[in-house]
Amino acid sequence: MTRVSALLAALAERGRPPAGGRPRRLTWVGGAWMFEGLLAAGLGIGAVSAVVLLVWTTSPHPAEGPGTALRVALDLWLLGHGTELLRFDTPAGVPAPIGLTPLLLAAFCGWLLNRAVRVSVLPDDAPDARPGEGFRAALWISAGYCLAAAVAVAHTVPEGPIRPVPPSAALHLPLFALAITFATAWHHSGPPPLRGPLRRPTDALLRLQETGAPRIAAAALCAVCGTGALLAAVALARHHALAQTAFGNLTGDWSGRLAVLLLAGALAPNAAVWAACYGLGPGFALGTHALVAPLSASPPAAVAAAAAADGRALPAPAPAPAFPLLAAVPAEGLFAVALAVPASGVLIAAWFAARAAVPDRSARQAAAGPLATVVSVLLAAVLAGAGIVVLAALAGGPMGTGRLAVFGPDRWLSGLAVCAWIAVLGTPAALVLRAWRLRRPRLARTLGSAVPATLRRLKPRRRASGNTGRAEPGPPPPLDRRPDAMHPHA
Repeated sequence: MTRVSALLAALAERGRPPAGGRPRRLTWVGGAWMFEGLLAAGLGIGAVSAVVLLVWTTSPHPAEGPGTALRVALDLWLLGHGTELLRFDTPAGVPAPIGLTPLLLAAFCGWLLNRAVRVSVLPDDAPDARPGEGFRAALWISAGYCLAAAVAVAHTVPEGPIRPVPPSAALHLPLFALAITFATAWHHSGPPPLRGPLRRPTDALLRLQETGAPRIAAAALCAVCGTGALLAAVALARHHALAQTAFGNLTGDWSGRLAVLLLAGALAPNAAVWAACYGLGPGFALGTHALVAPLSASPPAAVAAAAAADGRALPAPAPAPAFPLLAAVPAEGLFAVALAVPASGVLIAAWFAARAAVPDRSARQAAAGPLATVVSVLLAAVLAGAGIVVLAALAGGPMGTGRLAVFGPDRWLSGLAVCAWIAVLGTPAALVLRAWRLRRPRLARTLGSAVPATLRRLKPRRRASGNTGRAEPGPPPPLDRRPDAMHPHA
């Protein structure tokens, strides 16, 4: 793979314009960048296909041939980008939707796209990217990636037990590829060189970046999801017996257990997002009639409102599906433990906002004002809310047409919750930390000047000669350098 990337970088270098010269034709450079996108898609499909074929070959009685296994691998790869799937082999004969995206697979595909842009924009002999080149590379790489995805959709739509929904694939795959490649290009080569009215969104994003709000929001989002992952791990460890029972009841052969283990690993980041949404307050749904939240366990608000409008009584909540990760579902009344999720997000956001406002404690004149700190925290709250909306939308989704039509956290309520937590509590916390960072150097200087004065007062002074009655010893007599004085026995 390294040799292929080096060859593509050499081909792309042929199409780059010389310093101060006119741009050359984009035949070589565009083709090399598009091939990078095809290579990223091929690596992702190949990795998923290798895992699926491993499970298929270790199965004692495979029901289908390798062609079906490859189609399932393509379906899983498409699912990792947010594409909705339809399962046709249901007992009722009605296609059942699958809208839950394995976040670990999505992160792997995003890393491949990030690497493709980084290799294209930053060759081995160029430490810095050319301005504006990153976004051209992002467009070509996204085009190659979407071309491979179109081939995968065309191969899996006609037949198979699981098929993608073409409109969903046409929407989610380009958005996924463009978001990852554009963000990477912005990071390595700066904003695109746009002119006229198209320059205004870029200027707005630059002003937003100067406030430090994206960095604060990213740190708060990592803290919230990290604390959620810790809560999910602790809950799963406490209910390990239930998880082991569910793991054994799903399948009996080793290939089936390997498949369940791999699926649980791919869904582990989803469990972290679910736990984060639980700690933020809105919770998550385990079906149309079961909402798991810190303060209550009741039907979701939309289902309860529809039942009240129709005058129907809600049925009793059914037990959670038998899956090892769902054994970590908490009981009611754990709000005190769940408070660790918003507390971590608020504290991390406040700390990063205070550091952005006062980067150097000794330079008080260069510190940002309180109003700028408040604005940065509020903008970070909005960005963190948008990030949770995206993560919750990917981490949950329908898993059927019946009770599992609602499965996972509510994206909008979770986004509003994290936005409210950071805006309401993070703003005063950031102001307090900003004041602390500004006043700490003054306290240090005060202590630094007081300690030497105290030591001087404690140092014993030499007493005067008049008080003791004895004369102070004077300086030693001068040395006599005469020859007879230096040699008295001569």
